[in-house]
Amino acid sequence: MNAFAAVDLGASSGRVMVGRLVDGGVELTEAHRFPNRPVRLDGRLHWDISALHRGVLDGLRAAGPVSSVGIDSWAVDYGLLDADGALVAPPVHYRDARAEAAIEQVLAEIPLPELYAATGIQFLPFNTLFQLAAAPPPPTAERALLIPDLISHWLTGTSGTEVTNASTTALLDPRTRQWSPEVASRAGVDVGLFPPLRRPGDPAGVLRPEIGLGAVPVRAVGSHDTASAVVGVPAEGGNFAYISSGTWSLVGVELDAPVLSEAARLANFTNEAGVDGTTRFLRNVTGLWILQECQRVWRRTDTTGLIAEAAALPRAAVVDVDDARFLPPGDMPSRIADACRETGQPVPGTPGEITRCVLDSLAEAYRKAIADAVRLTGRPVDVVHVVGGGARNELLCQLTADACQRPVVAGPVEATALGNVLVQARAHGVFSGGLADMRAVLRRSQRLRTYLPR
Repeated sequence: MNAFAAVDLGASSGRVMVGRLVDGGVELTEAHRFPNRPVRLDGRLHWDISALHRGVLDGLRAAGPVSSVGIDSWAVDYGLLDADGALVAPPVHYRDARAEAAIEQVLAEIPLPELYAATGIQFLPFNTLFQLAAAPPPPTAERALLIPDLISHWLTGTSGTEVTNASTTALLDPRTRQWSPEVASRAGVDVGLFPPLRRPGDPAGVLRPEIGLGAVPVRAVGSHDTASAVVGVPAEGGNFAYISSGTWSLVGVELDAPVLSEAARLANFTNEAGVDGTTRFLRNVTGLWILQECQRVWRRTDTTGLIAEAAALPRAAVVDVDDARFLPPGDMPSRIADACRETGQPVPGTPGEITRCVLDSLAEAYRKAIADAVRLTGRPVDVVHVVGGGARNELLCQLTADACQRPVVAGPVEATALGNVLVQARAHGVFSGGLADMRAVLRRSQRLRTYLPR
């Protein structure tokens, strides 16, 4: 049986996808999709992790017989378990402001240049390091599990910390791929709370008998969703950049080793562990979150209609999508108008004008990130691959090709689930080889579209 269940948890929804290896390609079907709605408890924004767990179980039951299961999700957030395996408190959402209280304290002990040289991780106010420092685990907490590891633990009863997600914590040495005891000690964080590290492809237990699906193996995959998405980039050769485009946009290149220079830190690049020992050298760029929040304010779900309105308009204004004002939920159209007003640009007013501003701004941010990646690594970029939900956005893909002056290959939309499935399939012995072999499978079976620069 060459069927594999990919549990893919995103910031706004989760789903269970089933991938089948057929005739040298991979076919993907959706078994179940469920919402991911944060909740406020005692003034804090939390993930409703119990609802996510239920959604995963429903999806696995809907998936039918599979050879194995792999789990990926967003990064940095975690749950704490007591000695009996009970959740101490629901995991806090990275958009909650609690970690900000510890930033000054941590950086007084480990200045940013030293922290970057030790971990290679881009400064973000919600890094796991800052979260743990801001809210030290209570004495009852005996385990800390990152989100995909927490779901895996509930499915199997075994615990581990998958390395691609661990690398986002700002507690891992990117050269050794082991915890950095020096960083943890200076920050006052106990990395002993995290269980032993796992690599993509490693066994991660079998489904508990009470789930009722048999002793199906669970495999570690690139459990940071971007790590799986980069596996799912259908590139040929090494001179490519990728944009994993969704709520966030992850823009970067794939390297054999981290780049820990001061220039890389100042450019706000991160070095995250990839599958097969690679490094994802990338910049986190605020993504389609800005447009999603605008749509929430407008109460408009017709993304296609908004893009058509935007496509009929010329470029008029560009904002810095990484301005801190765009991070929290809220009245995003007003924030965009304020940013344009402050920089002396035309102020967009209609939904079409604001959408055009957002997409032009994203394309410009992508251009800058790719230019910086080339400058910092010396790696030429001949083509840009856009995967994830943004690959459906024809206007964004064309604007990106225009801004970068390089061809843009859009697709697959489901790169994360595909990367998850391919790592499982290789571990199961369906095929052998490395990333190039996995990407060849994708090129044979996925529908791609190329946008040429104008």
